[in-house]
Amino acid sequence: MKYDSRLSEARFLRRYKRFMADVELADGSQITLHCPNTGSMKNCLYPGYRVWYSDSGNPKRKYPCTWEQAEIPVVFNGEERITRAGLNTGRANALVEELLMSGKVPELSGYQNIRREVRYGEENSRIDLLLQQEGLSDCYVEVKSVTLAMGDGLGLFPDAVTSRGTKHLRELAQMVAGGSRAVLFFCVQHTGIDQVSVAKEIDPVYAEELQKALEAGVEVMAWGAEMSPETIKLVKPLPVIL
Repeated sequence: MKYDSRLSEARFLRRYKRFMADVELADGSQITLHCPNTGSMKNCLYPGYRVWYSDSGNPKRKYPCTWEQAEIPVVFNGEERITRAGLNTGRANALVEELLMSGKVPELSGYQNIRREVRYGEENSRIDLLLQQEGLSDCYVEVKSVTLAMGDGLGLFPDAVTSRGTKHLRELAQMVAGGSRAVLFFCVQHTGIDQVSVAKEIDPVYAEELQKALEAGVEVMAWGAEMSPETIKLVKPLPVIL
Protein backbone atom coordinates (compact mmCIF):
# COMPACT_ATOMS: atom_id res chain seq x y z
CA MET A 1 0.00 0.00 0.00
CA LYS A 2 1.37 3.38 -1.00
CA TYR A 3 0.47 6.44 1.00
CA ASP A 4 -1.08 9.28 -0.99
CA SER A 5 2.13 11.20 -0.40
CA ARG A 6 5.34 10.70 1.58
CA LEU A 7 4.72 10.83 5.33
CA SER A 8 6.05 13.81 7.28
CA GLU A 9 8.34 13.35 10.28
CA ALA A 10 8.05 14.72 13.83
CA ARG A 11 8.92 13.84 17.44
CA PHE A 12 6.30 12.32 19.73
CA LEU A 13 5.34 14.31 22.83
CA ARG A 14 2.14 12.81 24.30
CA ARG A 15 -1.13 11.08 23.56
CA TYR A 16 -4.32 12.14 25.32
CA LYS A 17 -8.10 11.87 25.13
CA ARG A 18 -7.41 8.64 23.21
CA PHE A 19 -7.70 10.22 19.76
CA MET A 20 -5.18 13.07 20.00
CA ALA A 21 -1.38 13.18 20.02
CA ASP A 22 0.92 16.19 20.23
CA VAL A 23 4.16 16.14 18.25
CA GLU A 24 7.07 18.51 17.72
CA LEU A 25 8.20 19.52 14.25
CA ALA A 26 11.77 20.16 13.16
CA ASP A 27 11.38 23.92 13.66
CA GLY A 28 10.29 23.46 17.28
CA SER A 29 6.62 24.16 16.69
CA GLN A 30 3.94 21.73 17.81
CA ILE A 31 0.85 20.30 16.13
CA THR A 32 -1.88 17.91 17.22
CA LEU A 33 -2.41 14.73 15.21
CA HIS A 34 -5.51 12.59 15.02
CA CYS A 35 -4.64 9.24 16.66
CA PRO A 36 -6.56 6.50 14.78
CA ASN A 37 -6.09 3.79 17.40
CA THR A 38 -8.67 2.83 20.01
CA GLY A 39 -6.36 0.47 21.90
CA SER A 40 -4.14 1.24 24.86
CA MET A 41 -1.10 1.49 22.55
CA LYS A 42 0.87 -0.24 25.28
CA ASN A 43 4.65 -0.22 24.60
CA CYS A 44 4.14 2.20 21.68
CA LEU A 45 4.30 5.62 23.34
CA TYR A 46 7.87 6.92 23.64
CA PRO A 47 8.29 10.70 24.01
CA GLY A 48 11.18 12.06 21.98
CA TYR A 49 11.19 9.27 19.43
CA ARG A 50 10.33 9.87 15.80
CA VAL A 51 6.83 9.54 14.39
CA TRP A 52 5.44 9.90 10.89
CA TYR A 53 2.10 11.35 9.90
CA SER A 54 -0.08 11.87 6.85
CA ASP A 55 -1.77 15.14 5.90
CA SER A 56 -5.29 14.96 4.49
CA GLY A 57 -5.00 18.48 3.08
CA ASN A 58 -8.58 19.02 4.24
CA PRO A 59 -8.89 22.42 5.98
CA LYS A 60 -12.36 21.49 7.26
CA ARG A 61 -10.92 18.79 9.52
CA LYS A 62 -10.14 19.99 13.04
CA TYR A 63 -7.05 17.76 13.00
CA PRO A 64 -6.13 17.30 9.33
CA CYS A 65 -2.98 15.26 10.05
CA THR A 66 -3.08 11.58 11.08
CA TRP A 67 -0.52 9.60 13.07
CA GLU A 68 0.66 6.67 10.91
CA GLN A 69 3.96 5.26 12.19
CA ALA A 70 6.34 5.47 15.13
CA GLU A 71 9.81 4.44 16.22
CA ILE A 72 9.66 1.84 18.99
CA PRO A 73 12.64 0.70 21.12
CA VAL A 74 12.48 -3.08 21.61
CA VAL A 75 14.90 -5.38 23.44
CA PHE A 76 16.35 -8.39 21.59
CA ASN A 77 18.72 -10.68 23.50
CA GLY A 78 19.39 -7.96 26.05
CA GLU A 79 20.16 -5.25 23.48
CA GLU A 80 17.84 -2.43 22.48
CA ARG A 81 16.92 -2.01 18.83
CA ILE A 82 14.86 0.68 17.16
CA THR A 83 11.93 -0.82 15.31
CA ARG A 84 8.94 0.71 13.57
CA ALA A 85 5.21 0.27 14.12
CA GLY A 86 2.18 1.21 12.05
CA LEU A 87 -0.28 2.67 14.55
CA ASN A 88 -3.18 3.47 12.24
CA THR A 89 -5.44 0.48 12.89
CA GLY A 90 -7.73 1.71 10.13
CA ARG A 91 -5.13 0.54 7.60
CA ALA A 92 -5.26 -3.11 8.69
CA ASN A 93 -8.27 -4.26 6.64
CA ALA A 94 -6.91 -2.68 3.47
CA LEU A 95 -3.48 -4.23 4.05
CA VAL A 96 -4.97 -7.71 4.42
CA GLU A 97 -7.26 -7.24 1.42
CA GLU A 98 -4.30 -6.12 -0.69
CA LEU A 99 -2.36 -9.19 0.43
CA LEU A 100 -5.21 -11.59 -0.39
CA MET A 101 -5.71 -10.03 -3.82
CA SER A 102 -2.01 -10.60 -4.54
CA GLY A 103 -2.55 -14.36 -4.26
CA LYS A 104 0.36 -14.78 -1.83
CA VAL A 105 -1.68 -16.53 0.88
CA PRO A 106 -2.18 -20.13 -0.31
CA GLU A 107 -4.55 -20.93 2.57
CA LEU A 108 -6.95 -18.29 1.26
CA SER A 109 -6.42 -18.61 -2.50
CA GLY A 110 -9.19 -19.27 -4.97
CA TYR A 111 -11.60 -16.60 -3.79
CA GLN A 112 -12.36 -14.02 -6.47
CA ASN A 113 -14.91 -11.94 -4.58
CA ILE A 114 -13.92 -9.96 -1.47
CA ARG A 115 -16.56 -7.93 0.35
CA ARG A 116 -15.93 -5.54 3.24
CA GLU A 117 -17.94 -4.86 6.39
CA VAL A 118 -20.70 -7.40 5.76
CA ARG A 119 -23.29 -7.90 8.50
CA TYR A 120 -23.37 -11.41 9.93
CA GLY A 121 -23.94 -13.49 13.03
CA GLU A 122 -26.43 -13.49 15.87
CA GLU A 123 -24.81 -10.58 17.75
CA ASN A 124 -25.17 -7.98 14.99
CA SER A 125 -21.52 -7.93 13.94
CA ARG A 126 -19.78 -6.87 10.74
CA ILE A 127 -17.09 -9.10 9.29
CA ASP A 128 -14.00 -7.26 8.07
CA LEU A 129 -13.62 -9.33 4.90
CA LEU A 130 -15.98 -11.92 3.42
CA LEU A 131 -14.37 -14.12 0.78
CA GLN A 132 -16.69 -15.83 -1.69
CA GLN A 133 -16.29 -18.04 -4.73
CA GLU A 134 -18.65 -20.48 -6.43
CA GLY A 135 -17.74 -23.99 -5.38
CA LEU A 136 -16.00 -22.87 -2.17
CA SER A 137 -17.35 -22.33 1.32
CA ASP A 138 -17.75 -18.68 2.29
CA CYS A 139 -14.78 -17.53 4.37
CA TYR A 140 -15.21 -14.95 7.13
CA VAL A 141 -11.99 -13.08 7.92
CA GLU A 142 -11.72 -11.02 11.10
CA VAL A 143 -8.66 -8.74 11.04
CA LYS A 144 -6.86 -7.64 14.20
CA SER A 145 -3.94 -5.20 14.25
CA VAL A 146 -1.02 -6.26 16.46
CA THR A 147 1.42 -3.64 17.82
CA LEU A 148 2.18 -4.84 21.37
CA ALA A 149 5.83 -5.94 21.30
CA MET A 150 7.15 -7.63 24.43
CA GLY A 151 10.76 -8.07 23.35
CA ASP A 152 12.71 -10.87 21.67
CA GLY A 153 10.28 -10.87 18.77
CA LEU A 154 7.13 -11.67 20.73
CA GLY A 155 3.93 -9.78 19.96
CA LEU A 156 0.68 -10.05 21.89
CA PHE A 157 -2.99 -9.38 21.21
CA PRO A 158 -4.99 -7.69 22.64
CA ASP A 159 -3.26 -4.71 24.26
CA ALA A 160 -6.36 -3.97 26.35
CA VAL A 161 -9.53 -5.77 27.42
CA THR A 162 -11.71 -6.22 24.34
CA SER A 163 -15.29 -7.34 24.79
CA ARG A 164 -15.83 -6.55 21.10
CA GLY A 165 -13.01 -8.88 20.12
CA THR A 166 -14.45 -11.62 22.32
CA LYS A 167 -17.81 -11.21 20.61
CA HIS A 168 -16.13 -11.58 17.23
CA LEU A 169 -14.62 -14.89 18.28
CA ARG A 170 -18.05 -16.22 19.23
CA GLU A 171 -19.42 -15.08 15.88
CA LEU A 172 -16.59 -16.76 13.95
CA ALA A 173 -17.18 -20.04 15.77
CA GLN A 174 -20.86 -19.86 14.84
CA MET A 175 -19.96 -19.41 11.18
CA VAL A 176 -17.87 -22.59 11.28
CA ALA A 177 -20.73 -24.45 12.94
CA GLY A 178 -22.93 -23.34 10.04
CA GLY A 179 -20.59 -24.81 7.43
CA SER A 180 -18.47 -21.78 6.51
CA ARG A 181 -14.79 -21.09 7.08
CA ALA A 182 -13.68 -18.47 9.60
CA VAL A 183 -10.24 -16.93 10.02
CA LEU A 184 -8.76 -14.71 12.71
CA PHE A 185 -6.06 -12.76 10.86
CA PHE A 186 -3.41 -10.94 12.87
CA CYS A 187 -2.10 -7.98 10.85
CA VAL A 188 1.24 -7.33 12.54
CA GLN A 189 2.18 -3.71 11.90
CA HIS A 190 5.43 -3.88 13.86
CA THR A 191 8.92 -4.74 12.61
CA GLY A 192 9.94 -5.88 16.10
CA ILE A 193 7.45 -8.76 16.17
CA ASP A 194 8.35 -12.17 14.73
CA GLN A 195 5.67 -14.31 16.39
CA VAL A 196 2.22 -13.69 17.86
CA SER A 197 0.49 -15.01 20.95
CA VAL A 198 -2.54 -14.11 23.05
CA ALA A 199 -2.23 -11.65 25.94
CA LYS A 200 -3.73 -13.88 28.63
CA GLU A 201 -2.72 -11.59 31.48
CA ILE A 202 -4.34 -8.56 29.84
CA ASP A 203 -7.62 -10.21 28.84
CA PRO A 204 -8.09 -13.75 30.17
CA VAL A 205 -11.69 -13.84 28.90
CA TYR A 206 -10.50 -13.20 25.35
CA ALA A 207 -7.83 -15.89 25.71
CA GLU A 208 -10.42 -18.39 26.90
CA GLU A 209 -12.80 -17.55 24.06
CA LEU A 210 -9.98 -17.86 21.54
CA GLN A 211 -9.26 -21.38 22.75
CA LYS A 212 -12.93 -22.26 22.31
CA ALA A 213 -12.88 -20.78 18.80
CA LEU A 214 -9.84 -22.86 17.86
CA GLU A 215 -11.55 -26.01 19.12
CA ALA A 216 -14.61 -25.08 17.05
CA GLY A 217 -12.49 -24.93 13.88
CA VAL A 218 -11.67 -21.22 13.54
CA GLU A 219 -8.36 -20.78 11.72
CA VAL A 220 -5.67 -18.35 12.88
CA MET A 221 -2.86 -16.78 10.89
CA ALA A 222 -0.52 -13.80 11.10
CA TRP A 223 1.50 -11.76 8.64
CA GLY A 224 4.16 -9.17 9.38
CA ALA A 225 4.62 -5.81 7.69
CA GLU A 226 7.48 -3.75 6.39
CA MET A 227 7.07 0.00 6.23
CA SER A 228 8.68 3.26 5.20
CA PRO A 229 7.48 6.87 4.87
CA GLU A 230 6.23 5.93 1.39
CA THR A 231 4.63 2.50 1.83
CA ILE A 232 3.38 -0.15 4.21
CA LYS A 233 2.65 -3.73 3.20
CA LEU A 234 2.38 -7.25 4.60
CA VAL A 235 5.38 -9.27 3.44
CA LYS A 236 5.77 -12.49 5.45
CA PRO A 237 3.75 -15.06 7.40
CA LEU A 238 4.50 -15.26 11.12
CA PRO A 239 4.02 -18.15 13.54
CA VAL A 240 1.10 -17.93 15.96
CA ILE A 241 1.87 -19.52 19.34
CA LEU A 242 -1.30 -20.46 21.24
